Amino acid sequence: MSGLLTVMSMIEEGRGFNAALYRLLAWFSPMFPIGAFSYSHGLETAAESGGVHDWDTLQGWIAAVLTHGAGRMDADTLRDAHRAASAQDLEALTAANRRGLAFRATSEMALEAAAQGEAFLATCHAAWRDHVLERWGAMLGAAGERVCHAAVVGAATARADIPLGCAMTAYLHAMAANLVSAGLRLGIVGQTDGQRILAALEPVIASAMAGAVARDPSAFGGTAVAVDLASMAHETQYTRLFRS
Repeated sequence: MSGLLTVMSMIEEGRGFNAALYRLLAWFSPMFPIGAFSYSHGLETAAESGGVHDWDTLQGWIAAVLTHGAGRMDADTLRDAHRAASAQDLEALTAANRRGLAFRATSEMALEAAAQGEAFLATCHAAWRDHVLERWGAMLGAAGERVCHAAVVGAATARADIPLGCAMTAYLHAMAANLVSAGLRLGIVGQTDGQRILAALEPVIASAMAGAVARDPSAFGGTAVAVDLASMAHETQYTRLFRS
């Protein structure tokens, strides 16, 4: 949390406009066109089966994603990409990107990571140009490689001088908020209970972020088996609102 506290203290001390915070708010706004609203990360199947049916089960599902599933892997990917981009090490950045894409249990989760990553990078190229990101994007394009969302977020935030702690907090919050939003649209909870869930997940996200910062890169991976199974079942679910 140190990065976030640094930014907030600067604002409270009246030091004026903060470009890093401005970009962070823009990139994690629902208006930023990456299509996050169209993914439920297997939640739609869990709701269909009755496994997730109220605010308590929804909160537990999201906490599992954040601490044991894609949230854990994405936090590690973002960390490695942020550090690589800070050093302008495009080879290390590409390695983080490849690993972030490879560790996806289902085709829908792979689509979720890559489609959002490619949309994020394309929008950054159009509106927030950076020569290192452009070089990296060209490298990936020439090699026919896809873009992992967490990796490009890590790279873009590093290039914008956004501290790793701030970037990771924003990313994990956005992931949790998107799953809560999916729960709202599936009729699992209402808006007030959705906010209760986000409030209850604050220490979960803080712990997940602290773990990612301290974790050795060799400990990469996830164990959210129920989420993976739900995603597999979602691929053949008869009626679907979401792409995952």
